[in-house]
Amino acid sequence: MTLRITQLQAVEILDSRARPTLAVALTTGDGTRVRAGVPSGASTGSREAVELRDGDPARYSGQGVLEGAGNVNGEIARALTGRSFASATDIDRALIELDGTDTKSRLGANAVTGVSLAAWRAEAAVAGRELWQLLARAAGTSPRLPVPHFNVVNGGVHAANSLDFQEFMLAPLGAPSLSEAVRAGAEVYARLKARLSADGHATGLGDEGGFAPALDRPEDVLRILTEAITDTGRTPGREGVAIALDPAASELRGPDGRYRLAGDQLSGDQLIDRYEAITEHYPVWSIEDGLAEDDWDGWVRLTARLGDRVQVMGDDIFVTNPAVIAEAVGRKVANSALIKVNQIGTVTETLDAMRTCRESGYTQMVSHRSGETEDTFIADLAVGTGCGQFKSGAPARGERVAKYNRLLEIAHAHPRLPFGLAAG
Repeated sequence: MTLRITQLQAVEILDSRARPTLAVALTTGDGTRVRAGVPSGASTGSREAVELRDGDPARYSGQGVLEGAGNVNGEIARALTGRSFASATDIDRALIELDGTDTKSRLGANAVTGVSLAAWRAEAAVAGRELWQLLARAAGTSPRLPVPHFNVVNGGVHAANSLDFQEFMLAPLGAPSLSEAVRAGAEVYARLKARLSADGHATGLGDEGGFAPALDRPEDVLRILTEAITDTGRTPGREGVAIALDPAASELRGPDGRYRLAGDQLSGDQLIDRYEAITEHYPVWSIEDGLAEDDWDGWVRLTARLGDRVQVMGDDIFVTNPAVIAEAVGRKVANSALIKVNQIGTVTETLDAMRTCRESGYTQMVSHRSGETEDTFIADLAVGTGCGQFKSGAPARGERVAKYNRLLEIAHAHPRLPFGLAAG
């Protein structure tokens, strides 16, 4: 099979935070037309691929992406249109070579990511395959329906409250099926809203659809979450519904190297002590970005202290980069990686990062970004790579629910697909 691009076009659209992003449309030689929406993060790692923003204060406070769209419609289209490629992987390689930078900063990671997503969707369509099936074949993996992780309380840069930790997630590890996992997330989310209301807290939503109560201490949120799980008749913990945390600790660390948490100023070791106490008192099974991205020595200690009892996941520190993940493996930093396509720029590089994790025994979780579109590519990516974990925010808001609904659609159409965590 060959993939011939006859038309490539990008337009500026809005993401879920009312900021501009790109939509890329790709047409192939047989008339197949596909579209991809590009996500955008708020909490970003310093080494992740670089979005191109216009910087014009008269438009969207400088956040416009007309230059990135122009790069797709101009230089990228000229380089790719009319050519035949053996696969989307070859298109990704052409994009990497064309940009010529490690961070996709010349053409813009948003432009490159949009074309890459569209290319893979186009290859699947032309080949008559489901997208997740194509991704499984390319990755050499066994497909699996992942355990969804629902971000039901937002803090940090995702919400206008005083809560320092960025995400509190529900993880229905004990659910027997994807549909039951989604039901568990939705029912606990409803009970959580009722509990927050009864306690006098506002139930407005943060960027990712979670509630944003005026709470300071993470332990207070964990208590309410545990009670909400129990309210639904489920067991808090790995046999029922567990909790995952994303403190996004790079945002907590000050210039003096200390971490600000609920009015306290903590050293890295004191923050690790706090995490240890949390895991002893609450059903927390995973901690993402528990320390700042440049605190590598602290990460070694965090992993040594907690790695045998919880999943220690890197996001900002890894930025879906295979070389960084390989370095972390050598230094015994973390035991899991968050996976975001636009952190590295292309689907091919994302699959390389996930392969590095599998070969090293690290678990993986495919993730959305805080600024999302209705695009569901990442749901297929999670299924196809068999990683076993997925997060797309709360079970609320259309751009979040679209991904969970895509998983339900796949599960319904393919009832023999296994469900649950993958082995690390």
